[in-house]
Amino acid sequence: MGANMFKIENNNDLILVEHLKNGDEASFQILFNKYQEDIYYYAKSLVKIEVQAEEIVQDVFIKVWVNRHLLEPEKSFKAFIFTITRNLAFNFLKKAANDRELISRVFYESQKSYKPTDINLTEDEYKKLSQRAVTSLPPRCQLIFKMSREEGKSYEEISNELNISANTVKNQMTKALGNIREFLSLHGDIVFSLSLLYNSYKPFL
Repeated sequence: MGANMFKIENNNDLILVEHLKNGDEASFQILFNKYQEDIYYYAKSLVKIEVQAEEIVQDVFIKVWVNRHLLEPEKSFKAFIFTITRNLAFNFLKKAANDRELISRVFYESQKSYKPTDINLTEDEYKKLSQRAVTSLPPRCQLIFKMSREEGKSYEEISNELNISANTVKNQMTKALGNIREFLSLHGDIVFSLSLLYNSYKPFL
């Protein structure tokens, strides 16, 4: 192979992906070296935690290699791996939203990325957004959520007042939190969505 051809293959994603699809490890390594840093910083901008961002980079390229036979060389490889990165990051954040320890870690790391004045302004905007998220809930679900989060009542107290089982209350709360997370992730920054949920959890820790 001539020097010019080698240079083209090292810089042309279409050719590299074609070779990768056929199992060429050298092409895979070139693509990894080319995009790993971009993927890392994109993942870190979403999850805020360095170690998790590094794991996402590894997971992205593991998925690429394992599913290389499904690659479509004519499509943007960069867009493809950024989509995988976003999905993996959001999966982590959804998991974090159900894990108080993870929420606190993401919240802490996100706080370090902003100046206090910026946080206060942005947080105020997202508090208003979170109120919209709550009002978007179905009436029964909204009532149970407010009784729990705003009035500080336990699941047992809510079940007694509404004459429903504690398990029904728990299911409604799970539904409420899921709907709120989805609303906030669609209408705002998902990390601040988690920070608001973290703040709502704190009185119950």
